[in-house]
Amino acid sequence: MKHDIVNRVEKLRQWMRGHGLGAYIVPSTDPHASEYTPEHWQCRQWISGFGGSAGTAVVTLDDAALWTDSRYFIAAAEALEGTPFKLMKDGLSATPAISQWLAQKLRPEDKVGIDGKVVTYKEALTLHDDLLEHDIDLVTDYSAPDELWTENRSGLPLDAVSVQPLEWAGETVGDKVKRLMEAVERRGCGRILVSQLDEVAWLLNLRGGDVHCTPVFVAYCIVSRNEVALYCNLQKINGEVTEYLGKNNVKVYDYGMIESDLMNSKDTIMFSPLTNMALAAECLRCGAVMADSPVAAMKAVKNEAEIRGMKQAMVQDGVALVKWIRWMQEAVPQGGETELSVDRKLTSLRRANADFEGLSFDTIAAYNAHGAIVHYEPTPETDVPLKAEGVLLVDTGAQYLCGTTDITRTFLLGGEPTAEQKKVYTLVLKGHIALSRLKFPRGASGTQLDLAARYAMWQEGYNFGHGTGHGVGAHLSVHEGPHQIRMNYMPAPIVEGMTVTDEPGLYLEGRFGVRIENVLLCVPYKETEFGSFVGFEPLTLCPIDTGLVDFDMMTPDEVRLLDDYHKKVRNVLLPLLDDEADRRWLEKACAPCGGVEV
Repeated sequence: MKHDIVNRVEKLRQWMRGHGLGAYIVPSTDPHASEYTPEHWQCRQWISGFGGSAGTAVVTLDDAALWTDSRYFIAAAEALEGTPFKLMKDGLSATPAISQWLAQKLRPEDKVGIDGKVVTYKEALTLHDDLLEHDIDLVTDYSAPDELWTENRSGLPLDAVSVQPLEWAGETVGDKVKRLMEAVERRGCGRILVSQLDEVAWLLNLRGGDVHCTPVFVAYCIVSRNEVALYCNLQKINGEVTEYLGKNNVKVYDYGMIESDLMNSKDTIMFSPLTNMALAAECLRCGAVMADSPVAAMKAVKNEAEIRGMKQAMVQDGVALVKWIRWMQEAVPQGGETELSVDRKLTSLRRANADFEGLSFDTIAAYNAHGAIVHYEPTPETDVPLKAEGVLLVDTGAQYLCGTTDITRTFLLGGEPTAEQKKVYTLVLKGHIALSRLKFPRGASGTQLDLAARYAMWQEGYNFGHGTGHGVGAHLSVHEGPHQIRMNYMPAPIVEGMTVTDEPGLYLEGRFGVRIENVLLCVPYKETEFGSFVGFEPLTLCPIDTGLVDFDMMTPDEVRLLDDYHKKVRNVLLPLLDDEADRRWLEKACAPCGGVEV
């Protein structure tokens, strides 16, 4: 594998010389700015060997480097060892930006290439301006992977498209289009290009299987008052979906026609800064307005049907999780279980639910030192046996027809926890509770809320490098924007109807990691003379392990809130458990920590 990477980098350099380029950039994304990309567009992994969801590879004629964030520092270091690529730890003050690094490696008037079809307009403009400060030009006309990756490259996916039932969608295509066009017309435009896959799926109440763990399909939409034009592979549309689209005034065109249709556009078209550079250029040629997609904000606020579906998904997931945790706690001491085997067991229990559609992301089952690798995913090569001692972190989620789940729990598998383990776990739990109980003015940004989850750990000199919370789709992407809760500035407002995760964590390299995560629903709190205030309702239903809690660090109010959460979990899930052993386990797991009977 490492030898293949060396050869690919050398072939890329030969190609660069032939095109007069001093450097070439290979991002992680596809033409739709997807977080998780279909195999056809996993070009960064092809050139570098690093398979994380975030990262950018840069190759010059004499050097190569890969930028990724703190989630992948350890994993990337292992993947890049023995390749031409140096790891650049993005986000650290000592790490230069890509443009700065290139300015050190290149000469004025050199050219840097990037495929305009897989870089967003916003990113391309920023990179162009940053390079121009050093008299370096950005070229977006060439796709090196399309010319060089000719062996064993997957074609575009062909999974069939399906209709999301109105029972769970909660709003017709016509009503969504009407709302969307009102926003578009306010910007002086007659049409809008919708390019992100989850936005296309949500707008048309369709789902697909083109992206791993995400029920979307490769497509674009051009929407106007009179027509919705869907651009996708025609083989993916069966008779039932064709009839459905016809009833909703949606015309279907081949995926490859999008560029020529934009070239022939007559109305002023609105496009998102997340549109790829190639299509954005076509929009600008025919008259366009660039603005954030209204679909993102519409989709983020769940309607009553979507909220009902999300709650149903959490119930189904909760039942499976209770059965799994009880099984795991009994099975691990007997020996023979590993990170991968407990993952397989959980998936099998979820599969028993009629609405189960698959995982929402690859499960992170990380034992002891593996838990310190933020986005560790066990493989046959890294899999380790579990013992009745130490700490297991499991971050997992599922797709149900009615909704999407995302949960993290950290378990004491046996023995006595160390003082350090209890301290770290309790700091994370305090942060988790602090965010879940927060009340705040409607429309506050996630950046303003982030402090709540970090305050306790900051007092002890601890911190974590990832975000504290992200939106969750309704049977869509497990990571959904535009709202997020994180340290860096995120202006998107948080309002009632939004779902967001609450997942602080702490990671001690070489020892263990802790993360606790629930999905929260933003709900109204109260109206005062100072405006509208909102808060959070936990949707996730699963006990939080108390075996690692140092109750001397907890306030009485924090203990009460933990007890209240466990009372809710018990009351909802207990009637749904048929096995008496599962019922007894749940009763014990949800027993009040404050000493008051539930």
